[in-house]
Amino acid sequence: MLLTGSLDACTAGTQPVPDSTSASLSTGAASASSGSGTSSAAGAPTAGVPPTSSPSAPTGSGHGVDPLSGWTLEEKVGQIVMVGVSTSAPQRSSHDVVASAHVGNVFLQGRTSAGRQRVAALVHWFTDQVPSGATHGAPMIVATDQEGGLVQTLSGDGFSAIPSALEQGGLPPAELRSAAASWGSELAAAGVTLDLAPVVDVPTEGGAASNAPVGALRRAYGFAAADVEAHADAFTDGLAGAGVAVAPKHFPGLGRVTGNTDSAAGVVDDVTDASSEQVQVFRHEVARGARFVMVGTASYARLDPGTPAAFSPAVVQGLLRGQLGFSGVVITDDLSGAAQVAAWSPGDRAVKAIEAGCDIVLASKDPSVVPAMVSALVERARTDPAFAAQVDQAARRVLAAKGVA
Repeated sequence: MLLTGSLDACTAGTQPVPDSTSASLSTGAASASSGSGTSSAAGAPTAGVPPTSSPSAPTGSGHGVDPLSGWTLEEKVGQIVMVGVSTSAPQRSSHDVVASAHVGNVFLQGRTSAGRQRVAALVHWFTDQVPSGATHGAPMIVATDQEGGLVQTLSGDGFSAIPSALEQGGLPPAELRSAAASWGSELAAAGVTLDLAPVVDVPTEGGAASNAPVGALRRAYGFAAADVEAHADAFTDGLAGAGVAVAPKHFPGLGRVTGNTDSAAGVVDDVTDASSEQVQVFRHEVARGARFVMVGTASYARLDPGTPAAFSPAVVQGLLRGQLGFSGVVITDDLSGAAQVAAWSPGDRAVKAIEAGCDIVLASKDPSVVPAMVSALVERARTDPAFAAQVDQAARRVLAAKGVA
């Protein structure tokens, strides 16, 4: 979904966003030298995924102390949810759920050309909503979609115009790596710590035009696995050098579907299996040390017929974690407004994703459903010890990615 807007535009029922004169921009997200984090007010958690010098850098401290010691169930659940924050008109629903439900992760959605300073002020404002006691000092992940081309959330002063992935795929990898380092520095200076990119799906050249979510939007680096791998690696390494993590997407691949799961239901891939080249690209990313992977919501007839990938234990636990050996954070594609999952209630979507083995439930399009998701996760964990253990496991993975372990 492509949106337009400006941080200057606020509508009735929204919380005001501080402008550059009313927000402290001298530290943290607003500072060009702030690296990957954003400093909040005294005692508040900072935004961040720990900066890395390479995509294979280890997460967590490894001290053997349970990072969830002393956490309430509600606090744990807050760590496994990511709420959308509009860059055009921040909504009260986003503000309220971050402030009251211990939500530890936000996603900047929509489109804004307001520039880096205004985005930094927005990030700083949201990270200030959660007192350190509510998250035990764990930092907030601040994510966005900054792929390039038609999918670039942040633009304006301080942000480069990023070419589409297809155009990036025409660059020598070394040149792309250098450019991505610059783009990563811009994100880091704005307080963004996780880019939900690169797209590593592999459409066919002949089928790209009819591949609505990827090929038709020029979001693929190319039409061969080797080309996608080389350029995704360059993009990843460039951002990692700036301290910004990435989440290769959309496992196990959206390159062979026709419908877009955002706007259509019943999107099915009847080609991809565990040996397909799309899956092998993800295997490559996992072997390089990927810390996050986004799983999509299409269903796969040759993997788990009729079940959206994000709801499928066979896809998440059996294939991604089992066969590919991924031990990092699995984040879902949007579960708040995607037509592909509209048949399930918001609460059921969240529960099914965690049951499948996902770690973060992304609710980017419609933050108003997050309270229902949080309530469903809490209630299920209270009555189902096995599910409660899955919540704990997901929360530990998220905290490890934040450097809290």
